[in-house]
Amino acid sequence: MKYWRQKAASNLPILVTGGAGFLGTHLCNRLLKDGHSVICLDNLLTGTKKNIVGLLKHPKFVFHQSDIRDCEYFKVKRIFNLACPASPPAYQADPIGTTMTSVVGAYNMLRLAIRNNARILQASTSEAYGDPLEHPQKESYWGNVNPIGPRACYDVGKRCAESLFFDHRRKANANIKIARIFNTYGGGMQPDDGRVISNFIMEALQDEDITIYGDGQQTRSFCYVDDLIEGFMRLMYSKSNDPGPYNLGNPEEFSIQELAETVIKLTGSKSKIIYLEKPVDDPRCRCPNIDKAREKLGWKPVVTLEKGLKITIAHFDKLLSAEKRRDKKSRKFIHGLAAELEI
Repeated sequence: MKYWRQKAASNLPILVTGGAGFLGTHLCNRLLKDGHSVICLDNLLTGTKKNIVGLLKHPKFVFHQSDIRDCEYFKVKRIFNLACPASPPAYQADPIGTTMTSVVGAYNMLRLAIRNNARILQASTSEAYGDPLEHPQKESYWGNVNPIGPRACYDVGKRCAESLFFDHRRKANANIKIARIFNTYGGGMQPDDGRVISNFIMEALQDEDITIYGDGQQTRSFCYVDDLIEGFMRLMYSKSNDPGPYNLGNPEEFSIQELAETVIKLTGSKSKIIYLEKPVDDPRCRCPNIDKAREKLGWKPVVTLEKGLKITIAHFDKLLSAEKRRDKKSRKFIHGLAAELEI
């Protein structure tokens, strides 16, 4: 399947909230490549300017350091609402802020979309299904979520955002699209991202123990970032009136044990696997049914896990190599200074 391209149809920019994050950066690059003007909005809580440094001089790219919980007005033609911490360590570090970003931020972006008569895409999550009793998960499944657990700030926050989107569609005729994202990975992830693939790769590249929480038999489905961005584009520019939600993820399912073993093999690591207690409310399984996206968007993932992991491993290996070079240079400078001062 060839990647689909949507040509820019208006001089108005597209707003990407959370645009300096992992997914946001890839999306901004894709939009610019397709000829669109882009406003990137990010409070840099989990995103970083390093991700977009190559875009700052682009004539069609504008960056605003701001928070979607604070309402601002932009004249735009489309909105991708990606703003929210997505890894458990990040969203559990500030659970109240996470919930408020999902709810207040979604409300603000919906009002902005309505004022602009613009379509808005909400980046929701497979976490809306919680620890699912239906497998694989269809969009019609209502989920099994603990509303007062430590993950609820993200799980329930995203579910509430979906509710706001549909209420604005029913009451204010908002033009909405909702994507439920399953585990996504790829180049551009931060070393301290906190999600399982980045953790495993960083540990393996340094020959450290790979930590599995639980017995390793819990399953996940991993979607390479380029495939997900393609799904975003097809959903945003779909001619269908169906607002979603749409599952966007790779339906190939792997156990966490299999993932760890694959990362060790691909990195040639000497790491050993250790097992710690499973976190509260950690889902036992997660796998999308993508029949709806296949039928209505003509979308499916094309990058295999092994291929995607090789690209991601190369990304982290490059980051580690650069860090080692910086450390070596710093040590050389300090040693030189010490010799000069005869310390």
